[in-house]
Amino acid sequence: MTTMPKNTDVAELVRTWSLPWEVTLGSSVRAVGVFLEVRAGLPASARKALTIKSRELTLRTATAGANDFYALSAHIAKSLEGLENLPIIPREIEDILGITATERRRWLADGRLPSAGTRTVNLRGRARKITFHVFDPRLVEDVLDRGLVDTWREEDALAAAERRRSAVWKRRLARPEKRSSARSSEADAPTNSLRGWDEFERDGPLRPSSC
Repeated sequence: MTTMPKNTDVAELVRTWSLPWEVTLGSSVRAVGVFLEVRAGLPASARKALTIKSRELTLRTATAGANDFYALSAHIAKSLEGLENLPIIPREIEDILGITATERRRWLADGRLPSAGTRTVNLRGRARKITFHVFDPRLVEDVLDRGLVDTWREEDALAAAERRRSAVWKRRLARPEKRSSARSSEADAPTNSLRGWDEFERDGPLRPSSC
């Protein structure tokens, strides 16, 4: 018996939200972070209905759940308000500024990238928690606008060159000190260690020679 294929097309309700530059700061990593933040606020059963593509959030549900769709839409729209102030996490700031983890840690330590506080999260599938620093989006935007990353890298390069020159100078200064120390050690050595000193000490330089 031949069976006819079933019609699997289901009418859907769809709504999209484009994430503005002020929220993502031009970063796809930041866009995904915002998406995860919004999705985490949805009921667990509805989270798969929200997706992201090209920095655009899309909610898609079957028409049978129209009431849920409108409720979710309102919730998402509300969640997107004020997201431009959502603290920036480490991997996001690295992508936004185009910097390495080493640069982020160095500039955080010396105050050029001040922390806006810390955040603690549970690692997925693990009992262990991790705590990390987050950053103020407006400060990061200011760093971008003023091109401070290039300035800081130049400062770091100059500081590194100065440290190398200082290390070379210290090594050069240490060499004469080592030679001087070696000569001093020879001069201070016990006289009886010199060859022939026993005879010299016995005869004495001022004694008259024998005829």
